[in-house]
Formats: sequence, structure tokens, C-alpha cells
Amino acid sequence: MKPIDWRDTMAELIAQCTISSDNPTLDTANRPAVEALAERLDGVGFDCEIQALPGREDKVNLIARLGDAEQAAECGLAFAGHIDTVPYDAAGWDSDPFELIERDDKLFGLGSTDMKGFLALAAGVASEYAGRRLQAPLSLVISADEECGMDGARAMLERGQAPARFCVIGEPTNLVPIRRHKGIFMETIETIGASGHSSNPALGANAIEAMYRAMAAVRALRDELVERQTADGFPLRHATLNLGAINGGDAANRIPARCRLDIDLRFLPGMEIDALRAELRQRVHSALEGSDCAVAFTDLFAGTPAFETHTESSIVTACEQLSGNRAAAVDFGTEGAFYNAMGMESVILGPGDIADAHQPNEYLAIERIAPMQQIMRGLVERFCLS
Repeated sequence: MKPIDWRDTMAELIAQCTISSDNPTLDTANRPAVEALAERLDGVGFDCEIQALPGREDKVNLIARLGDAEQAAECGLAFAGHIDTVPYDAAGWDSDPFELIERDDKLFGLGSTDMKGFLALAAGVASEYAGRRLQAPLSLVISADEECGMDGARAMLERGQAPARFCVIGEPTNLVPIRRHKGIFMETIETIGASGHSSNPALGANAIEAMYRAMAAVRALRDELVERQTADGFPLRHATLNLGAINGGDAANRIPARCRLDIDLRFLPGMEIDALRAELRQRVHSALEGSDCAVAFTDLFAGTPAFETHTESSIVTACEQLSGNRAAAVDFGTEGAFYNAMGMESVILGPGDIADAHQPNEYLAIERIAPMQQIMRGLVERFCLS
């Protein structure tokens, strides 16, 4: 049986709009793209299961498998990735974002590097083993809505059924295996006072003044986190806290009743979301003691745990040997922590470059394709045929 053509598959995936966004006017379904991919995989012998997200029939995950399903969690290998993309700025593109274009030894298209290119390559390589006798199952795991909440990975975790024992997630890493990355959460802090005429401060409660005190507490926590815990191998060896957006008041001659601050906190393996969020809130509450303003907190992004797979894991050592690169750490987040929580051992390894993601004229360099295919074939030989 003829293997799946990765280039045709990549073109078809890019042609499908699968934008994931918190803005409902930009957000789109991913089911048509997943069903198109499942049809290709089913045609060469994969067992395909499409799983709708709770309450969202238009948003789905896909588990496509060669081999015995009952063995998957015990010894199987999965190539995993998300099928959604971020929104795009049409004015910045030199070509149609939804058309695969080859130019200057690069393949352009929305999602080409993050990460529809990897999904197409994985489908092509995996299909080469259709009809062969596998010692361990080989799966493709396709997730929904990674870009705004990682809802697909969360849904898989809630199901409690690991699709494989070992997992390679094809995020753009320049063919360098990643076994650790930071976690992240985002928080909104809102100070709430009372409006009044600016000629007399006693007529109101100034929410911006209260936010000044809250920001001092946030910055103090940020500075302490730099020294609290460090880890070699990360581009930045410590946790980071960014004060990203602020808004308050509406006129110079009115006492502002509300002020809002949005923050982003990225933390190292060994640190916990709930503990850090609780500490942040406690510090802000303490800073506002005696203030005439109240404070409210909202989870802007519930968070993604930090990710770490042990350096001696067989999937880590195999990816190091096959790629020729030592496993590293990154500051950005992936679905890896959710997959590890299912009982898998995961590595982040893909042909793209994170510097080319989330911007106009996104592309995948053609020179990365053959090396990625060889790595994937080597992994199948080791984990599914040996």
C-alpha cells in the first residue's frame, strides 16, 4: 500500500482554517481538518478515533493507531501535535496564508512550522509501517485548541487513557530534543474603589493609587523569584513575572473607581501553579491592608504545569542519539506536562523554528524535512519494531 504523501497532506491541512482564539469572532472549528486527516489515515489502515471536546462538537482530538490498542499505554510510541493555529495578520503575508507555497527552499503557510508541517511528516512516516507486524503500537495524537488553553490535551487527561507509553511532540525546536520547559499562568488583578470629583480625594477611593501598592507587591515577588530557585539549561535560569497590561480610570478630573493589571508568571519544574497563585494573591491582599479599595482576582489563564522528563528516559536518550543533539530546556510551554501526567514519557522535538511561529510568512525550511523523517523512522525502528 502506498504511504501517505506528506506534502499533499501538509497542503490540505494548511488549506483548512483551524484558528484557536479566545475571541469568538476569530475562533474556528477544527473538525473538518481532523476528519480530512483521519480519512487519509483510515485509508492506509489506521484505527481512528475522533473525540469531541466536552460541549464542543466542532472541536475534536484524534487518536490514530497502528497495532494493538491494548498494548499502547504499556509500550506504544506516539507522534503528537496540535492542529490549531493562532490568528493571522493578512496584511503582513506575501502569499495566501491558507495555501502551501514553496519559495527560496522554504514552505510557507499558516501553521507550516507550528505545527501542521510536523503532523503531515508524522502521517507520512507512520503510514510507511502500515501493514507491517509491529512489536508495539504506533499512534498519531492530534489535539485541539493548544493555542488558547490546551483544552484538547486537558480533555485527553480527563479521559484517563494514555494513547502511548512514549511520545514525541513536534513543536518547533530546530531538531533539538526538549525534555524540560517552564510552566505558566496568567492572572488579572483588579482594584476597586469609588469614583468622585478630583477636587476632593475624600469624595472617592482611588483605584489607581491602590494598584500602585499592588504593583509594588507584585514586583517584590518577581524579584524574589529570581533568587528563590534556579535551574541550569534554561535560557533564563529563574522564574519570570511580567506586568503585561494595565488599564484604569477614564478622565483626569475623576477619581478612578477601577484599575486592572494583567500579569504572566512562568515558573520552573518543581514549582506549583496553585502555590504560586496563592502567594501572589496573599501578597497583594497584604499590600492593600488599610486601603479604602478592595481587590479582586481572576484567572486570565488557568495555567500549564512545568514539564520535565527524566534525562535517563529511553525516549530522551533515543531522541538525543538520533538527532545528534543533547536534550535541552526552553522557556515556552507545550502540552508535554499533560501527556506526562497521563503516564507517558514525552520529548518535544520538531523540524520548525519557534522564531518563525506566530508571525506573517510563517515557513518550514525544506532542509529540515529529511532529517526529521529520519529521526521519526529511527524512533519507530527502536520502539515499535525491535
